[in-house]
Amino acid sequence: MNISSRVAATAFASLFLISSAFAQTTAPATPAPAAKAAPAEKKAEKPRSAESLECSKEADTKGVHGKERKKFMSECKKAAKDAAAKPKT
Repeated sequence: MNISSRVAATAFASLFLISSAFAQTTAPATPAPAAKAAPAEKKAEKPRSAESLECSKEADTKGVHGKERKKFMSECKKAAKDAAAKPKT
């Protein structure tokens, strides 16, 4: 057996050995923890109030984004609650 045939046989054998190292295995199926899923469910259960929707529409028309939008929404909803709490005379 000459050197070139030995090199070819070694290369061929190494392909079989290396292929198992690169083979992908399936990940074990583990369900997502219930603690992480709970906050998403709570958000889905809580509908947005009419005041929140109106303030959001107003913020959209004004083109407010980011921190300014958060501040605007907070002030708008607070004003809406205060207006609703005042007795009408």
